Amino acid sequence: MFLVFAIVVSSVFATAQELPAARSETATSHQAEALSFQLFKSSVQPVFLKERPGHARCYGCHSESNRIFRLQKLSPGAADWTEEQSRQNFQTVLQLVVRGEPGFSPLLLHPLAPSAGGDPFHSGGWQFSSQNDPDWLTLADWVRGLRADTQPAPTRLSLIYITNSAADTIDVVDPATNKVVQVIRGIELPHGITFSPDGARVYVSNESESVLDVVDRVSGQVTKKIELSARPNNIAITKDGRRVLVGIRTLPGAVDVIDTTSLTRVKTIPVNRSVHNIYVTPDGKYAVVGSIESKSATIIDLATDQVAWEVEFDRGVRPMAFETNPDGSTRRIFVQLSGFHGFAIVDFAKRAEAARINLPGEPTGFGILEGRTGTPSHGIGVAPDGKSLWVNSTFANAVFEYSLPDLKLIGHSTLPLVHPFGHPPTGAVPEWITFTPDSTIVYVTNSAARSVSAIDTNTLKSIAVIPAGEVPKRINTLVLH
Repeated sequence: MFLVFAIVVSSVFATAQELPAARSETATSHQAEALSFQLFKSSVQPVFLKERPGHARCYGCHSESNRIFRLQKLSPGAADWTEEQSRQNFQTVLQLVVRGEPGFSPLLLHPLAPSAGGDPFHSGGWQFSSQNDPDWLTLADWVRGLRADTQPAPTRLSLIYITNSAADTIDVVDPATNKVVQVIRGIELPHGITFSPDGARVYVSNESESVLDVVDRVSGQVTKKIELSARPNNIAITKDGRRVLVGIRTLPGAVDVIDTTSLTRVKTIPVNRSVHNIYVTPDGKYAVVGSIESKSATIIDLATDQVAWEVEFDRGVRPMAFETNPDGSTRRIFVQLSGFHGFAIVDFAKRAEAARINLPGEPTGFGILEGRTGTPSHGIGVAPDGKSLWVNSTFANAVFEYSLPDLKLIGHSTLPLVHPFGHPPTGAVPEWITFTPDSTIVYVTNSAARSVSAIDTNTLKSIAVIPAGEVPKRINTLVLH
């Protein structure tokens, strides 16, 4: 039932065989060495025998001799394959994968629903409706070789983390290859994400349990759950790494303070605002809290943990970005607002809104069918070198670049289209932005397209569209030292 390839429609298989990683007997041999047979036997092979609701077992069709993907016949009365049969299945499956590339592997693409990036037709049906299906993820992990005993940990300068807001997964991308190299699982409805200064820990706000999850970066395992005062939204970490600040969305609204040495909640700072997003200014002196419902930004002095001042708006406050003065202090805050196709500018020294900038009227045509007219512009970021501001547009299905400090429009980069069955194409619904440390690549989460766009900041050209989980939103860069 799994990968029923007719000879006349085997072009996907042929294409995979033409890829450099799967073209020769030597490459196949390397795959056999790197992809763990024991993991195949214990985790991958059981998927082929599993009874999936509404589907016949993969084994039911693929145990026939006329299949390109052929599983060995079970012995009469047997519930599993023998060791020798498992090794034969292993060798067969190796011909249907491209080492490290789930997105090019027929084993994963053929039974995957087209809406999730799979092949147009599979005579065995859509075994996997989503790339977030646990069994699909098991196959994908194995193909990536993440758990192979012989796979060394590569050296990386940075990693991009994406929280899939409608799932229980976090995708980790290596900017050197723009490939997913790790999937963190078991955190349902992950929201904000940040890191310890040494990169050993990943902190994730968990909406489903109202906790802050502490994750070991290398293993991807949750090592601690810290109870919060109520349901969280976004998070930030102080510049010295000693405290994680968690925005509490549930009224009356607050900021929970987590001590990163004891891994306990040591304080709750009341702000009397439902907190949507929270940031620490680049100089580390202030936390800035945004509220949609209260239409305000609240600035907290981190030396005293007291509210220093507030800025009131006529619309709900959404993502923000910060520009610094030459001495590192905060010069301006760029604030996105509900129902406004652009951003507001707050003069930090004057403690007041100074101006608003409308995004260009072209391109346009998106956002209505997606039901996102209330958030026409969502996702904003200042590049690490401080030379440019990047602003997402749902209406344009694009990200716009402005120069700093003059805020001159440089241009835009278009984002992927979504092709709903029976409907005209819709937009990717961009959400959040992050950068490589050298400012050469900007990453944009495409929540409707289940992907992340990697864009060259010099050419404004897309260099990769990286598959992600269900509704990817928050995204952040971990710089490794």
